[in-house]
Amino acid sequence: MNPRASAAPRRIWQTARVNAFSSAPPVVAVVGATAVGKSDLGVALARRLGGEVVNADSMQLYRGMDIGTAKLTPAERQGVAHHLLDVWEVTKTASVAEYQRLARDTIDRLRAAGRTPVLVGGSGLYVRGALDALEFPGTDPAIRARLEAELAAEGSGALHARLARADPRAAEAILPSNGRRIVRALEVVELTGRPFTAQLPGPGEDPGVYPTVYLGIALERPVLDQRIATRVHRMWQAGLVEEVRGLERRGLREGRTASRALGYQQVLAALAGECTEEEAREETIRATRRFARRQESWFRRDPRVRWLSGAPGDPEALLARAWEVLERTVTS
Repeated sequence: MNPRASAAPRRIWQTARVNAFSSAPPVVAVVGATAVGKSDLGVALARRLGGEVVNADSMQLYRGMDIGTAKLTPAERQGVAHHLLDVWEVTKTASVAEYQRLARDTIDRLRAAGRTPVLVGGSGLYVRGALDALEFPGTDPAIRARLEAELAAEGSGALHARLARADPRAAEAILPSNGRRIVRALEVVELTGRPFTAQLPGPGEDPGVYPTVYLGIALERPVLDQRIATRVHRMWQAGLVEEVRGLERRGLREGRTASRALGYQQVLAALAGECTEEEAREETIRATRRFARRQESWFRRDPRVRWLSGAPGDPEALLARAWEVLERTVTS
């Protein structure tokens, strides 16, 4: 988009949102399942709004995890500043509480400067951690150590089944292969005597930390399934296996969070001789499709999300739909 062409809608937005929200810009959150087109829409909206993108994809915080997370290249960012990419080494264990601090610091700084923060990502708990008034319980080293020993002995599937009995909502949101998050959810249940998800207010039950417009992108399931398969094949062609080999030398296999990322986990298994590369690729497609359904289920429960029907291959149409929602929001 020509910068001059975006100047008029930007002025309209800046004038209208002062009346609708406050003198500081609201946050625009672009959410939905993987491969629906969130990143591209985020860039387009940031350009039109005079804003900057704040990443809310938990795996894009890791340095070097570029191909497998579909991280936009500098050219694809079209000059729009992106925050909270490449923050952590692959050996670091992710923390939603730490992400919350980083995200709010960034959002506060952008709003104070009059820049619209465009939060983009499909990691539901990270989105809520940034925007909702959530407090995360502490940890107990003894409980954590015992649960991690049980994870090593019994496997993540057994612990996930236990979590499904204790907290069905958490089990629905957490992949059965994600042992670290399963352990954390079970730890909170033991610490508080309440389900992990009971610690979270329901979406829309509080006004949130910031005035926010939530935009969700949805695609028909057959369309999304095909987009996921195409994306995974392109990742392999772009050199995902070589990327994983390089990250393995930097400690990826020992990284408790990064090593479980979709695609990376499967390639690590292939490099260890546990399966062929072709089997790893097909399992990545299957696992990503399952994950996409969990993502959509998570965001569908949030009544604040205004859903846009996706327009595969037509980003301008998707931008137009998003802009209609924003205009209705600031003028209603």
